[in-house]
Amino acid sequence: MSLPTVSDPTDCSHAAAVNVVPMPPASNALGGATAHVAAGRKQGSIFALHLVNGEHYSGAERVQDLLARQLPQFGCEVGFACVKPERFPSARETKTAPLVEMPMHGRFDLRIVKQLEKLCRDEDYDLIHAHTPRTALVGRLAARRAGVPFVYHVHSPAGRDSTRRVFNWINGAAEWAAVRGADRLITVSPSLRDYMIGRRISAERITCVPNGVPASSYLAERRVPAGTWTLGTVALFRPRKGIEVLLEALAVLRSRNLNVRLRAVGGFETNIYKAEVLGLAERLDLAEAIDWIGFTRNVNRELAKIHLFVLPSLFGEGLPMVVLEAMAAGLPVVASHVEGIPAAIAHRETGLLVEPGSVSQLARSIEEVISGEVDYESLGRGARVRHAELFSDVKMAEGVADVYRQVLATRAAKKAAARA
Repeated sequence: MSLPTVSDPTDCSHAAAVNVVPMPPASNALGGATAHVAAGRKQGSIFALHLVNGEHYSGAERVQDLLARQLPQFGCEVGFACVKPERFPSARETKTAPLVEMPMHGRFDLRIVKQLEKLCRDEDYDLIHAHTPRTALVGRLAARRAGVPFVYHVHSPAGRDSTRRVFNWINGAAEWAAVRGADRLITVSPSLRDYMIGRRISAERITCVPNGVPASSYLAERRVPAGTWTLGTVALFRPRKGIEVLLEALAVLRSRNLNVRLRAVGGFETNIYKAEVLGLAERLDLAEAIDWIGFTRNVNRELAKIHLFVLPSLFGEGLPMVVLEAMAAGLPVVASHVEGIPAAIAHRETGLLVEPGSVSQLARSIEEVISGEVDYESLGRGARVRHAELFSDVKMAEGVADVYRQVLATRAAKKAAARA
């Protein structure tokens, strides 16, 4: 299979830092919303209000959690407003960041706009940073009313988020309507930057800041297992993640008498879809060859239990956090050549890329690693090095902090010009 050369995933530039505005101590005036407020804030920091959905704790939510942890070292602090406060408030690790629960009762429920405006004014937030089409709409309106900049973070292509075409159209249209007036867009991969440019967003207003994850606590070098190979995958399982392709590839490998099993980590989007996938596993006679782990916050602990990470996504990926976490743990990765994934994986250097939906290619690539045709330990070392160089959570936070300074500097310059 011929695969294109991977471009530099960090190919983006940032303006110089500017002075930031001081902030008063946190207030408790939250308009009746449920809040967990930080005890105090550093003087002279940029204070960013992040709008999070919150029904899951998966890729985008973990990005926000890590930003809350790492941004303070770059002179920025984070507060959260959670519009679907289900899993995120309890699952997040950075409990010191203030969090306000503002439930939305539907995708176009605009009643919280005034609450967000009040929160922004009362707590003296410098900007609003949204992460989903749902939060983009209310975030853009609240930012306009509060007179602060609006930043939008593109984690995946909204128009290719699911197998439901009408939903995708609504999602994409709502996102575009909300973010076309954003002060800046942050995309997590070059492919998403191209996607937003293709949707008529000016390239000058888009900055690529690749996702990043911490260094792994698993420091031992990966060795070829002496017995059973345990494949692993981590996801919120839904149709676009391609778990069916992986199950069929697993069945092919076992039919060739390869000693291999699967550890599947994460919950299912719906119970109906869960029943479909488990039914397929039964029909393929894989029930005893798969460990279904369910949701966990401790992904690193699960990665330590597997030998090869597999992500068979069909579409809709930005830059998957789980791929970066596998790389940080020194795990070779076999994944689909789709959208942002090739920005992370250097083919045959840190992992293997396959065409999405191809059971034969996926099975063949896994077999190449198991049989030793591709050097397992070399892939693992390369993955760890590539993560450290390009995809740390600290590097991600530094890039976001630079965007904040650029946006605030531009807003200050416009205000100064208007007064002149």
